[in-house]
Amino acid sequence: MIDDPLGAFCRHVDVTLTGAAGPLAGLRFAAKDLFDVAGQVTGCGNPDWLRTHAPAAATAPAVARLVEAGATLVGKTVTDELAFSLNGQNFHYGTPVNVNAPGRIPGGSSSGSAAAVAGGLVDFALGTDTGGSVRTPAALCGIYGIRPTHGRVPISGVASLAPSFDTVGWFARDAAILARVGAVLLGEDTVARPLCRPLLAADGFALADPAVDRALKPALAAAEAILGRAESVRVSGEERELRPWMLRFRELQMREIWAELGGWIEATRPRFGPEIAARFEAAKATAASAPAGSAERRAAFRTRLDEILGADGVLVLPSVPMIAPKLEATAEDLLGFRDRTISLNCIAGLAGLPQVTIPAGRVQGCPVGLSLVGPRGSDRRLLDLTARLAAGLRTRS
Repeated sequence: MIDDPLGAFCRHVDVTLTGAAGPLAGLRFAAKDLFDVAGQVTGCGNPDWLRTHAPAAATAPAVARLVEAGATLVGKTVTDELAFSLNGQNFHYGTPVNVNAPGRIPGGSSSGSAAAVAGGLVDFALGTDTGGSVRTPAALCGIYGIRPTHGRVPISGVASLAPSFDTVGWFARDAAILARVGAVLLGEDTVARPLCRPLLAADGFALADPAVDRALKPALAAAEAILGRAESVRVSGEERELRPWMLRFRELQMREIWAELGGWIEATRPRFGPEIAARFEAAKATAASAPAGSAERRAAFRTRLDEILGADGVLVLPSVPMIAPKLEATAEDLLGFRDRTISLNCIAGLAGLPQVTIPAGRVQGCPVGLSLVGPRGSDRRLLDLTARLAAGLRTRS
């Protein structure tokens, strides 16, 4: 089992899948404990899930593709329980160490994968992103992360949370490896038009702490040096702010989560940590309530984003509005962090768009990230732009 001083890897499973020749030969990776590996039980961050499920019959296609391309899987990583949190704190298995912000949360739910990459234990790692579970820990841990276009990477063989939002994402410490993994998992973009029209999400930056806003200025300047002056847009439209869209996202997500997991929860009565238990109770209550029209509003929001971005636009916004909360943060503080962060994350989530987060600055020594959201299906072009921006930031530093 891999030497793991960060608490990033699951201890209930010791798995290695050795890659052969291929474009990813020589790279080591980890997979969040939501991905099936044949012959192993997928634990999903909860001992009762681990106890009540059989070993997987097959390996998840996303994992299999990477191994076939030459990368070696060296273990499964810790996740928040059933992937239902952005904090990265697991009541049963502990909190992986955020090496770039000691004493602070790593972000979740792909906490172990982000911690393992940030700490240099692997070259890249797979996570899942439903409400921000790759984008948030990538930003808080100071690494690169991508949530692809919804449906772009096969989600089969991966434990589901909310199917219309679930995606397979990944982390790396540099943009080149992020793109190499993308070349294997994504295939070719269907449209080759370059992303060349920067759009500044004014309502996204309005959510950021002043110190975060200031820290991102050099990265914004680097982006404008590549793409030209950014046009300011208000993604939220007539709402004038993103919080109402966060609440619609939350309603839709809660309904899907209870539809996916409510039956198992009612039958098994699993032991959850207090935060996760309260969240599932909220999902149950939401599922029992009358729909509030969020599905229809989501369709309109998706259309609006497609019109704003067109074929060549790229939306620029903070990845997170604040630095990582401290490990001893109160429940109230963590709720505020979650609400503001999901208000940013719900843009790509509701619209099903690809988003990359780039390490772009520090506040009080802690990482903050800048995000790029591209048109539907522009994932490879977005990764190419990320590499160019990363080079620009290195030049400026």
